[in-house]
Amino acid sequence: TVTDLRSDKGVVRACMTTREDIFPKCIKDPQSHRVVVPAGEKIEIRFTGVKPGRYAIALLHDENNNGKADRAMGMMPKEGYGFSRDAPVRMAPPKFSDAVFDQGESTQRLTIRMRYFL
Repeated sequence: TVTDLRSDKGVVRACMTTREDIFPKCIKDPQSHRVVVPAGEKIEIRFTGVKPGRYAIALLHDENNNGKADRAMGMMPKEGYGFSRDAPVRMAPPKFSDAVFDQGESTQRLTIRMRYFL
């Protein structure tokens, strides 16, 4: 479940990976699980075909649906973002170790809160 979207514009892009070396840009992982859903009041994202392992999830509220994270002055995110385990964002994206969770054989439900800088 995704919470705290500021608008229903655009889409929410979700990416789940086991690759610590590229997180949160898991789009670079051909083995990652990716889902795109319309933004709205109630958002549920379902990843299918997930094998047991250690994963982290990164979300982007792509409000203009241009397929990328827009930034102000080349640095600060203009669009919303969120991470599994509510991993903290300080002066940089969170580390994989802050967002990682163990996925077993059974279905797991997570709540990810969207955050906005601007």
